[in-house]
Amino acid sequence: MASAIRPYREGGEFFTSPEGAAHRRYEALRAYFVDRLSAAEAGARFGYTEATVAAMARDFRAGDRDFFVERRPGPRVAPAKAAARDTVVRLRAQGRSIDEITEALAATATPLNRTGVWEICRDEGLERLATRGSTRAPALRERQRRARLIAWPEQPVIEETSYAGLLLLAPALVELDLPGAVTAAGMPGTREVPALASVLSLLALKMIGQRRVSHVDDVAADAGLAVFAGLESLPKATALGTYSYRLSREANQALLAALAASARRSGQIQGRSFDLDFHAIMHFGDDVALENHYVPRRSQRTESVLTFFAQDGDTHNLVYANATCTKAGQSGEALAFARHWRAVTGAYPELLVFDSKVTTGAGLAALDAEGITFLTLRARNAKLTARLEALPDDAWTTITLDRRGPHSRPQVHEDTVTVRGCPKPLRQIAVRGLGHDHPTLVLTNDDNDKAAHLVNRYAKRMTIEQRLEESIRSFHLDALSSAVALNVDLDTTLTVAAQLAYDWLRRRLPGYQTATPDTIWRRFVSTKGSVVLGPDEVVVRLGERTYSPVLRAAELPTVSVPWWEGRRLRFELPPGKRK
Repeated sequence: MASAIRPYREGGEFFTSPEGAAHRRYEALRAYFVDRLSAAEAGARFGYTEATVAAMARDFRAGDRDFFVERRPGPRVAPAKAAARDTVVRLRAQGRSIDEITEALAATATPLNRTGVWEICRDEGLERLATRGSTRAPALRERQRRARLIAWPEQPVIEETSYAGLLLLAPALVELDLPGAVTAAGMPGTREVPALASVLSLLALKMIGQRRVSHVDDVAADAGLAVFAGLESLPKATALGTYSYRLSREANQALLAALAASARRSGQIQGRSFDLDFHAIMHFGDDVALENHYVPRRSQRTESVLTFFAQDGDTHNLVYANATCTKAGQSGEALAFARHWRAVTGAYPELLVFDSKVTTGAGLAALDAEGITFLTLRARNAKLTARLEALPDDAWTTITLDRRGPHSRPQVHEDTVTVRGCPKPLRQIAVRGLGHDHPTLVLTNDDNDKAAHLVNRYAKRMTIEQRLEESIRSFHLDALSSAVALNVDLDTTLTVAAQLAYDWLRRRLPGYQTATPDTIWRRFVSTKGSVVLGPDEVVVRLGERTYSPVLRAAELPTVSVPWWEGRRLRFELPPGKRK
């Protein structure tokens, strides 16, 4: 019988004061279903909102009842592991070790790190193999003791590497003057690992498609990656993550400015017009100080990092990124980029193109006040749609667009309108015949250009969404870990640099000028081989592959690499088979 002082038996506090999230959820639902408390009352007792209790009750009725199975933060499925599972099981059945399977997968369309390979083996009930003796050369084992600058040998030393192809991108970084950009940004460094080496280490991981910096230990020992960064070994995950948080937004912005200036000189950026867009990087986990933003890939509003990107309108290369956006300030990001570009070049962009969600009417007014021409969409409502559909046919003019297909000759109707927050009248071009149920509304402060040209130009804005999708697929832009172990603003900045480097390479590969970075990675950058470290040069010997003839036709340059103390980088390709 319970005492008057404590109304439950010893141990009862487990039920009255649940600590774990799963237990607390169970007790809240029990109070709602069994004790017949309202959703608000059950939520108040256990620290939930009324809406959360209602959502939990809905999920419970749908069969979500594994209360005491603690779930890891993060996605519930792993597509990369699922795609590689059959290959991993087959290789493991052949007696291949975890490291050997990881290495074999690196050259396929389904690469996976050591952790992922072991998790598949564990799930399949396959035991680890006994540790095997190292097959690495003694010189390589000696060089991998710590992350520090290369001690250049007096005689050539040959090292095998799984990432010889990564050095194909080094000339791009030389042409972009990455060393000068890092210096201009004032990035910090140490005597053993200078700022440039830290940036190159992080950039190397991004350019080989390493999903998270926490996976660096899987590849840190590779000679090709280390030489790429000018080090004897890549720094560990903790060192790289800590370094990223030493960098301010100002440093990242200065790095972007310097890279953009170099890309203009190389022709990778024209700098006349720009496409702008936001992208929400979803977070997996609990207890984070992040705002809720709409994530289109999940069709929901959830905790995420809101990022902002700009791409060159002519070359479609990314030129700018900002991962410090907030809801309160996001409407000013378009003007902030325009001012950034003025600081880089001395003049505002000729044209900014963005969708209706990038800024507000007040934001449009601010752009117009600075003399910046813009092109955007106007959100439709029932009143606007009804008025346009009531217009007679002779109020519409047929135009010809620069495209093929059934929607190349739409009709337009022009008006001068005002929108909330922007007192200046704007030019509105209503377009029908694009395959939509209702006319599309284009807004601009350009009163002179032809309607057909403006509609054509807005249609090209969709390429920024393609570039962001390429960056998600190739550079794992969306791989925001639960611990947020890497400064996201630096990660997006490095995405811009990686995309420019891949663009430099694909421009030199015959037939691959429009290939996506992941295709360039699979066919060329993932090539194995060896590096020969000499007193005056580094020779990269690339292994023979199906696509080696393309590399032989690419006229790869011999360049002097500043972070190798001016030593030359030279490529040696297999001669190919004689007929």
